[in-house]
Amino acid sequence: VQLQASGGGFVQAGGSLRLSCAASGVTFSVYTMGWFRQAPGKEREFVATISWIGGTTYYADSVKGRFTISRDNAKNTVHLQMTSLKPEDTAVYYCAGLMYGSGNRLVDDYNYWGQGTKVTVSS
Repeated sequence: VQLQASGGGFVQAGGSLRLSCAASGVTFSVYTMGWFRQAPGKEREFVATISWIGGTTYYADSVKGRFTISRDNAKNTVHLQMTSLKPEDTAVYYCAGLMYGSGNRLVDDYNYWGQGTKVTVSS
């Protein structure tokens, strides 16, 4: 199982970025996928998740209304569209997957992790 995250970069406050995570070696359609982030000196925290059935989405309060998670089962890919970015969104972003599940927000719930992609938002 391999998750490959991409799309990070440097952006000014108020800008947008779109992160992608490509999965291989799994039956992607039965995996709930999540995005987490970890800022320097802080613990990894939940950002968003999309369920394997029905595509139900859940967001952390800090990103609700600004970030959108989506998935393309035909391409084994999950995306995180980030808008109205703030300096406090600066972190390494990780995609993660677990079989079945729904609405999972805990790091320990997820079995598979990508390598992370860095997002830096300047003020």
